[in-house]
Amino acid sequence: MASTFPTWIYDGSPIPDPLGHGERTVTFLRRLRHPNSTEPGRKFQLFDPQERLVRRIYGPRNPDGSRTVKTVFLMLPRGNRKTTVAAALSLNHLFGPEARPAGQVIFAACDREQASIGFREAANIIREDQRLLDVVKIRDAFNSKKQITYPKIGSTLTALASDGGAAHGLTPSFTLIDEIHAWKGRDLWEAIKSGQAKTDDTLMMICTTAGRGAEGLAADQFDYARRVATGEIINPEFLPVLFMAEPDDDWQDESTWHKANPGLAYGFPSMSGLRALAKEAEGNPAELASFKQFNLNIWQANSRDPLFDLGTYDARELDDEDTDLEALPAYVGVDMSVSGDLSAVAIAFRHDDGQITLRSRVFVPGEDLRGRGDRDGAPYERWRDDGLITVCPGPIIDHGMVEDHIRDLCGTFDVQEIAFDPHLARVTMQHLHDEGLPVFAFPQRPLIMGVAAGDMERIVTGKLIRHDGDPVQRHHFENVVTSRNPTSGLVRMHKAHTASRIDAAVASAMAVSRATTAHDNRSRYDDPDVIGLTIL
Repeated sequence: MASTFPTWIYDGSPIPDPLGHGERTVTFLRRLRHPNSTEPGRKFQLFDPQERLVRRIYGPRNPDGSRTVKTVFLMLPRGNRKTTVAAALSLNHLFGPEARPAGQVIFAACDREQASIGFREAANIIREDQRLLDVVKIRDAFNSKKQITYPKIGSTLTALASDGGAAHGLTPSFTLIDEIHAWKGRDLWEAIKSGQAKTDDTLMMICTTAGRGAEGLAADQFDYARRVATGEIINPEFLPVLFMAEPDDDWQDESTWHKANPGLAYGFPSMSGLRALAKEAEGNPAELASFKQFNLNIWQANSRDPLFDLGTYDARELDDEDTDLEALPAYVGVDMSVSGDLSAVAIAFRHDDGQITLRSRVFVPGEDLRGRGDRDGAPYERWRDDGLITVCPGPIIDHGMVEDHIRDLCGTFDVQEIAFDPHLARVTMQHLHDEGLPVFAFPQRPLIMGVAAGDMERIVTGKLIRHDGDPVQRHHFENVVTSRNPTSGLVRMHKAHTASRIDAAVASAMAVSRATTAHDNRSRYDDPDVIGLTIL
């Protein structure tokens, strides 16, 4: 995969500025003041990477003089002062060189408090200079509409929240979309986008930390930015600036931290703070996921509290041929469905050295497969075409197809147990038991599944798992959210959202748990090391 890193920030390459708009914006910003500045007179500090960004936004122009860049997707980890730069640029459009008569500057965020952060940043910059206070009006009373007005030309800066009304009727000249990964719904986004289309030469600046998941507004925008950054999509009006660690980067290497955090070279965020967070992340999947998301800007899976580190899991993709697995003891876990849910069958093979090879098969109702994929955030049609899932005709799972798959596994491999939750699978269990197959009751009660989840976590974290990179299985692990009992330490696996699917993860935990523990539960009389004690 091509790198998304914005090398132009550092390479010193010339940035076109035929009409001088980039230069005059830089000059304007440097004339501002900031309450936290360490410069004499608290002059606004515009560091080299920030200056390059500003010049790249405002310098390049179309033949008619309009700005080339219409949308900026700036993704920075926490503590890199993205809100400070965005707030200063908003003033550039309120009363600076880019201001226009009756222009609307919008600060849009996930909620009122988040929207107020950028607004307060802009207001505090103004309050540092009495000359600015003399020409603008700031309205920021508690629990009231927050707005800054520049009466001379009638331009306004207003804070809006995505959890409020859609605010149709907007005609924004500049919009700051703050922390889009936290937005709920698209109403405000659509109102802003449609409002921008009413006027020429508008600018939208999306400033965000990495989010989670593969569906939704934020994921869509990030995916588009990533594709533009890699050259897959050519769009000179869209400027992606993605400061983040990439797949081959070592998350513990401090050079990776510098790569993702351009401010580190200038003392922000705190290096000692990052070291402390990285230390806490060692051996703690939840803390590691947070460190990667908020401090290395790596777009994460759906879960905020994962069962294990998916990077560790991904590194264990290994080629195990079926013929290599046929002689190994195998344990099957089955998560049966009710109504129109999915079903999953996982099989875990135990190697002599304690490693576990894991495979799974997910069964999906075929009725309205595309609509189901949209609801679940999963590409079921593509997975079907690639042979990665089994699609059952109709609106529910055909349990006969699940039984046939289990029979095939037992006919191919040395299956020791087939673990079911009897609550949902009594008929299927009876069918297979009557055929002499090794059915095993595995109730999905919290105590039992807590042990299974712990076994699954231990096998992956201990780098004992082996898998073939099945994207369906990985997607279900991505969707797992865990909660941990502080007294017993037991882990509970559940879904982050109603539409999330974790069936393959549950079946896998059942299979892996039996593969790691069942061999220890044999009678000592079956142990070849003590067979001499048996009286025949």
